[in-house]
Amino acid sequence: MSVTVSSPSVRSFHVSRSPHKTIYRPRVIMCAVRSTDSLGVAPILTKLQKDCATPLPVLRHVADAMADDMRAGLAVDGGSDLKMILSYVDTLPTGNEKGLFYALDLGGTNFRVLRVQLGGKEERVVATEFEQVSIPPELMFATSEELFDFIASALGKFAQKEGGNFELQQGRTREIGFTFSFPVKQTSIRTGILIKWTKGFAVSGTAGKDVVACLNEAMERRGMDMQVSALVNDTVGTLAGARYWDDDAMVAVILGTGTNACYVERVDAIPKLTKRMSKSPITIVNTEWGAFSNGLPLTEFDREMDAESINPGEQIFEKTISGMYLGEIVRRVLVKMAKVGGLFGGSYVPEKLVTPFVLRTPDICAMQQDTSRDLEAVESVLYDVAGVKSDLSARKTVVEICDTIAKRGGRLAGAGIVGILQKMEEDSKGLIFGKRTVVAMDGGLYEHYPQYRGYLQEAVTELLGSEISKNVVIEHSKDGSGIGAALLAAANSKYEHDY
Repeated sequence: MSVTVSSPSVRSFHVSRSPHKTIYRPRVIMCAVRSTDSLGVAPILTKLQKDCATPLPVLRHVADAMADDMRAGLAVDGGSDLKMILSYVDTLPTGNEKGLFYALDLGGTNFRVLRVQLGGKEERVVATEFEQVSIPPELMFATSEELFDFIASALGKFAQKEGGNFELQQGRTREIGFTFSFPVKQTSIRTGILIKWTKGFAVSGTAGKDVVACLNEAMERRGMDMQVSALVNDTVGTLAGARYWDDDAMVAVILGTGTNACYVERVDAIPKLTKRMSKSPITIVNTEWGAFSNGLPLTEFDREMDAESINPGEQIFEKTISGMYLGEIVRRVLVKMAKVGGLFGGSYVPEKLVTPFVLRTPDICAMQQDTSRDLEAVESVLYDVAGVKSDLSARKTVVEICDTIAKRGGRLAGAGIVGILQKMEEDSKGLIFGKRTVVAMDGGLYEHYPQYRGYLQEAVTELLGSEISKNVVIEHSKDGSGIGAALLAAANSKYEHDY
């Protein structure tokens, strides 16, 4: 998954504002941006709603285009906007796995270490423990050796606390599932070459190297009895975690700060896979669907935001549906309405409101949850976050804007899911829509934004129809990627399974 702006982690999305909070009214600082054009608020809102509209024909086009781009990306590298990256995960958890396994989840300025004791079909997950570790800022600009030595040290300290319900089988090395959410070119389940660091990291000496080897070597330097047995990204980990509990899990989607999707694909449906790595008939394909761009309903605000981003013309689907960007799109609408339409009185714009990304998706979610008569939570958010003084009419307009942007995002995400299912259905000739199929969802945006979640489900039902959609189960798989990585370490263990 590619998150292109410095941001909170995918799982940091939460709503913490109380609708009955006492409002502190600071002096509102204004910037003298005045417009002589007074179109009013209503025409701007009407045009926004028209440009964001996702009627069934638009959803159908997006779903069809997603399926087509998936095929093109599977045919040849660079065949479409979708990278369709081979994960080399072709052995999925079955529930029979036994033993002690570890996971390391590195995707930002914090990383998590986790251990899980598995007891097979009868006991399943016997126990889990995890710790979160902050990476010192200086290590984000250090050498590869220094960063991985720090990570190995934290992992080693965590392993030393092992006890209680956790027991390593005699004669075994501790095996790790390594979730690494940076761009890598994976060449096997245990190897991945770093393409480049992102998310504010500028570590020297890692690009072009195998990140698994970097971690294994750091652990060896510390005399640790641990080894990576599976390298995965967070979306693949989520699917593995869901599959452990439910054999019908076929797709995983993360909707948080960023977004991505992966699914179970038939090996014989991947033309670009010229060399078979195993005898398995299936593998997980990582779509990197944030790069999709075909036929999306975009507004002037989307285009402006994209043009000013660090990656113009890229990650358009992500910029339309993910938590990093929904609040920013709303902010840009509010700035225009304040300048041109006098939304907050006159044509002045509060200085805080012109700050990019000052309005976050948890803020617009909080405003949409406000059911008070005077929309007190909306008033609070606008004051605290944007320095805006508002009347009730303005607050109602703000809620409409939030709903318009969330509705488009949720419905487009739903269309994307249907596109993936459609592609799988066409290849399997009835094996997807004819039976129960589970789509595992993770990420704070999906978890904490009920309206967004509802619009997503609504679009899936509209596209598939009431009968087929009954077979498609969209369920939340909270924090599945961490335990999923440990489960993939178990499923891909170098030791012979004794079950």
